[in-house]
Amino acid sequence: MSVKSAAASAPFAPFSGPFAIGTLSASGGAAFPGLVAPDGRGLDLRTALGEPALTTLALLERWDETLPRLHALAADRAGAWLSLDDLRVHAPVEPRQIFQSGANYRQHVIDLAVAHRAPDDPRTVEEARAEVAAVMDKRAAEDLPYVFIGLPTTISGPYDDVVLPARAEKPDWELELAAVISRPAYRVTVEEALEYVAGYTIANDLTDRATVFRRDMPPIGTDWLRSKNAPGFTPLGPWIVPAGSIADPSDLQVTLKLNGETMQDESTNDMIFGVARLISYISQTARLLPGDLVLTGSPAGNGIHWGRLLRDGDVMDGSVTGLGAQRTRCVAEEAR
Repeated sequence: MSVKSAAASAPFAPFSGPFAIGTLSASGGAAFPGLVAPDGRGLDLRTALGEPALTTLALLERWDETLPRLHALAADRAGAWLSLDDLRVHAPVEPRQIFQSGANYRQHVIDLAVAHRAPDDPRTVEEARAEVAAVMDKRAAEDLPYVFIGLPTTISGPYDDVVLPARAEKPDWELELAAVISRPAYRVTVEEALEYVAGYTIANDLTDRATVFRRDMPPIGTDWLRSKNAPGFTPLGPWIVPAGSIADPSDLQVTLKLNGETMQDESTNDMIFGVARLISYISQTARLLPGDLVLTGSPAGNGIHWGRLLRDGDVMDGSVTGLGAQRTRCVAEEAR
């Protein structure tokens, strides 16, 4: 599948800065780390850096020392550049760990709480929204993000089909900004947290709303294994745009269109906890590794809000300011 997928053709979308990093492959060849130019060209970094066995993850593991060389290569127009039209675009990295932030967009949380009200809830919609808004304010004041862990096997390419499992009764979209870690981070402060970010990419963190909450034992709460971890349920990319090319990760527009109709269109400034706070919070418990993903949560406008969930044949177009765009087509498991 080239950058223009046979399943759902997607035009090349430029990104911020002089270059981005992708994982590419030529027809029938092995995947390789690629330097991508804003005009739609790619450079094989195995050859350009003289390392035949180089992977994107290995590149991220020594990001700080390699970054100046990447800038120099991007400025050299005489390299062996290839057209992305002739290459397949894969997920930009295969992470070892995925940390997912839940309930991190104020408007999104309010919408979900109202949508999941019990039928006999005596509150009006306005009363319910006001109560949830107060809870969000309390969370922000107490500085308590909500983070859970996802599986690397959920990662799929930015133009790959998304298979909707037969068991998923209410599959939904959740477009998000994702931070890509550049070096091991453990117990880092909020002030230094962004120093551990190689760059940013786009993630669509799909969710089966029907299995988010345990029906057999409600006190257990959420079941993220069943609701979020189907194979390919996290289309990622297309690119990792270096952090230095993104002026402010808290001021980016997150937009998802379903079959051409805008469903999500919200700024990251609606996040309750920003990228630095999330990384610092996670690092107080876990050690983040190069290539790990920190998904920052989904803004308002999910299918559960619109009363329209994903189904066979749907096409999702997702974009985040300065990071390019992805396009994925939904295919019912039965149809395969």
